[in-house]
Amino acid sequence: MQVTALRFKRKAKQNLRNARLQSALSKIQVRFVQARADAIADLDDFEAVRQRATAIREGVLANLDAWLERFEQEATRRGAVVHWAETAADVNRIVIEIAQANQVKKAIKSKSMVSEECALNDALEAAGVQVVETDLGEYILQLAHEAPSHIVAPVLHKTKDEVSDLFAKKHDLPRKTGIAELCREARDILRPHFVSADMGISGGNFLIAETGSVLLVTNEGNGRMTTTLPRVHVAITGIEKVVPTLEDATTLVRILPRSATGQDITNYVSVLTGVKRADESDGPEQFHIILLDNGRSAMLGTELQSMLRCIRCGACMNHCPVYQSVGGHAYGWVYPGPMGSILTPLYAGLANTLPLPNASTLCGACAEVCPVSIPLPDLLRELRHRQSTQDLRPWRERLGLRVWMWLALRPLWFARATALASRVGHRLGGAKHRLRWLPGAGGWTHGRDLPAPAGKTFRALYRARKPR
Repeated sequence: MQVTALRFKRKAKQNLRNARLQSALSKIQVRFVQARADAIADLDDFEAVRQRATAIREGVLANLDAWLERFEQEATRRGAVVHWAETAADVNRIVIEIAQANQVKKAIKSKSMVSEECALNDALEAAGVQVVETDLGEYILQLAHEAPSHIVAPVLHKTKDEVSDLFAKKHDLPRKTGIAELCREARDILRPHFVSADMGISGGNFLIAETGSVLLVTNEGNGRMTTTLPRVHVAITGIEKVVPTLEDATTLVRILPRSATGQDITNYVSVLTGVKRADESDGPEQFHIILLDNGRSAMLGTELQSMLRCIRCGACMNHCPVYQSVGGHAYGWVYPGPMGSILTPLYAGLANTLPLPNASTLCGACAEVCPVSIPLPDLLRELRHRQSTQDLRPWRERLGLRVWMWLALRPLWFARATALASRVGHRLGGAKHRLRWLPGAGGWTHGRDLPAPAGKTFRALYRARKPR
């Protein structure tokens, strides 16, 4: 998937004028925000669970290499094959090699953001393997040739009418308008693929070190069919997803669906361990687990390490006023919202994603709802700092900050400059004392008026105050 984050401002403006998209985004408040609040209220010890989950994730990161080695040992002992991928290209190469070794013609997929990160579908199709997305949202996007706009609800940006039109066109069937009818139609189309596919590809929400298992949470039965019906199963996930024990995983599962969709638990929680044994009726003959780095290890030991705690619930974007206004596609890559504004620069390069760390009001809503207490505003500020120190910000902005620094270090000149700015701002405010245009600050005054200064500095007003 091509990174188009540099077009964020342009895309955001377009999305703000898109009435259909705005209607779709308005559902976030009820579908996710209120649902999460209700689910959290029902969990009496949420803060205690949250603290425990944070400690689990941070403890793993402190000894990530050891836990990954333990996971590999246990997974291998149970018949799985563990592959290590340094880059997204390595993931694609490994999957293609597995497909070619097993003469795979068709692969079915459960929803996997890591596979989106690697652009795996394109790589497989170029190698002659048919790929069928089986998650309903991802299937809709595959038909529409679009990228996900949300990590939990990838087709959030589409309306029911748009899906109806798409199905009628692609399936060559009479147009249906009911949600149940559309789901039935998708099920009828997808069901034959489950029994004819040679390979199943999934993600992995957590890797359990003590058993070598991959834990997968889904709301659709496609996840279990993808991982058990084909003779080859490939699970792809990031190296940071490992947890020490099954008990640790269940702690995280208590807060993941509540934070993501407001559910106490998802419809399906699958613990996938090893290959099919002789006395078992289903399961893969081969189980391959690909652990992807792709920039993750570089975050260890840095100010940004806490971002590796992320369990991909999407709560930060659901509560972000910027994401709620512009949608996921504006961010220009796999991960949108506050989490994407940090992950995308780290994975794709800070120079290629300049607008993203600044696509935030720093209101703190994202950190408030994060189930593993990631200080997202602090990390966004760190990336802004890195942009500044690496001279990646526009020259006018850098010049302005240097002038301000020069003045701030010289109180006399600072007082003179602020006095002049106050008088000029007061005159620009006119009779209504509102600034409708401000030189160099069009981003602030384009959509709002600002109160005009009083014409005097605070110090001048303080000196002129009447004694009580």
